[in-house]
Amino acid sequence: LEEAIAMLPSLSAEQSVITPAGEWLGKGWARVRSAADAATGVIERSAALEEVRATIEMKTAELESVDEDLERARSSRADAEQATHDLQQQLKAAVREQANLNAERKTKLGAIEQLKQRNERLERDLGEAKAQFANEQAAMSEARAELSRALDQMESDESEQADKLAAREQIRENLQRHREQARDTRDQMHRVDMQVQNLRTQIGTAKNAIQRLQEQATRLTQREAELIAQLPQDEDPDAVLRAELEQLLEHRMRAEEALSSARQRVSDKEQALRAAEQARMKSEQQVQQLHSQMESLRLHQAQRGVRVENLEAQLAELEVKAEDVVANLPEDASEPEWQVKVERISAKITRLGPINLAAIDECTRASERKNYLDAQNEDLESALETLENAIRKIDKETRTRFQDTFDRVNTGFSELFPKVFGGGTACLELTGDDLLDTGVSIMARPPGKKNSTIHLLSGGEKAMTAIALVFSIFQLNPAPFCMLDEVDAPLDDANVGRYARMVKEMSEKVQFIFITHNKITMEVADQLMGVTMHEPGVSRLVTVDVEEAAQLAAS
Repeated sequence: LEEAIAMLPSLSAEQSVITPAGEWLGKGWARVRSAADAATGVIERSAALEEVRATIEMKTAELESVDEDLERARSSRADAEQATHDLQQQLKAAVREQANLNAERKTKLGAIEQLKQRNERLERDLGEAKAQFANEQAAMSEARAELSRALDQMESDESEQADKLAAREQIRENLQRHREQARDTRDQMHRVDMQVQNLRTQIGTAKNAIQRLQEQATRLTQREAELIAQLPQDEDPDAVLRAELEQLLEHRMRAEEALSSARQRVSDKEQALRAAEQARMKSEQQVQQLHSQMESLRLHQAQRGVRVENLEAQLAELEVKAEDVVANLPEDASEPEWQVKVERISAKITRLGPINLAAIDECTRASERKNYLDAQNEDLESALETLENAIRKIDKETRTRFQDTFDRVNTGFSELFPKVFGGGTACLELTGDDLLDTGVSIMARPPGKKNSTIHLLSGGEKAMTAIALVFSIFQLNPAPFCMLDEVDAPLDDANVGRYARMVKEMSEKVQFIFITHNKITMEVADQLMGVTMHEPGVSRLVTVDVEEAAQLAAS
């Protein structure tokens, strides 16, 4: 370490020296091992890092070899599966050919028997067809009757719908009327609240007046007692004292009467306030009831609208008009009977099983959907790749700019710290290797101290270190102005002087607004602004131009 320190004067600004124990020194900065690295130095850690990298490269090569073997095994397995599939296809073809031959033989043998039975079946089918025709005629007549009843029911539904529309208009009118009533109620509640506020204000005023009257009556009573005590006991009181006593008694009576009147007014105001509160609560209850009625009417109207929409949708699916259905409905149409018939027909349709006649169209739509999704996926992958490239570019630019800014701030901090403390060293260190998520630690050693962390500094030393760091940042990127709030509070006079000189130097680039109670700091200011209070409760702003004040004092 001594040899390294001796070499420092001969080093340039970009050169540094490091010892086998891990101490790293340069011009104006030094870096030593932390407590976590006490066992090993930088060179030993570098050697261990090289060994780890070599191990990683070896393992990576082995992993690539294993991946190649795995790929060859997968290829061999695919060839074997393809051969097995071909053999299975040949076996299936042979089995199908044999089955076809057997079926052809059985077909030729049964053809004669089928020809004999065909005549008998045709005769039976003819009889069944005649019977089925008669049944279909009867079912058609029944269906026509059901259609007629359905039309009658639709006509009644239309009339019911018209009634419901009229009821809906009535409900809307009621809703509008209720809304107007609610607005009137809210206005009334607002007026009541205003009256309540006025009454409360009047009550407070009356209470203050009562308190003042009570204090005045108390003072009068005390004055009366003092006068009675001053009266001579052996002779009659003087006429002047007697007249003053009568005047004071009369004044006391008037005060008591005013007190009684004020109490009566307070009682009346409190009673009016209670009446207003009751009226407001009653209005709120009415508004709540109106809201409940509105919600109930809205729900009922929505249910009717849904039912009407369902009926219209059913008619549209059947491709019939409501007028035609109403015209053909029978007079004795019954909704329960038709519902039972609909359920029976639905059960018959269900027993027929699903018949998907639109499978080809669905497949075409699915293919088009797949092509569209594939195109969207390609666009997303392209956008993702573009975004990743942009992120990598931003990360690279961020790392470069952060490293450059960190180096410049570290250089300024190392230069300002000795000026602030009159010596010592300080530097900034990164807590991690990745510049995107690393932290920054402050290493500060004032003169005469060998602390290893900033937490061991006193309050004043921490303040001065922070000042050096902030001013180094301002040197890198000056702001229009800087506000300092009692930064010099924990500093002694010597450090306050250094702090004031630095502020004076930095004021050439940055305008400073600082709050202070220290006279030394005030001396470096160009403008002073203070708040004074000549009278209780009345504050006044005082502004002083230091240069004008100095010229005035000199003259």
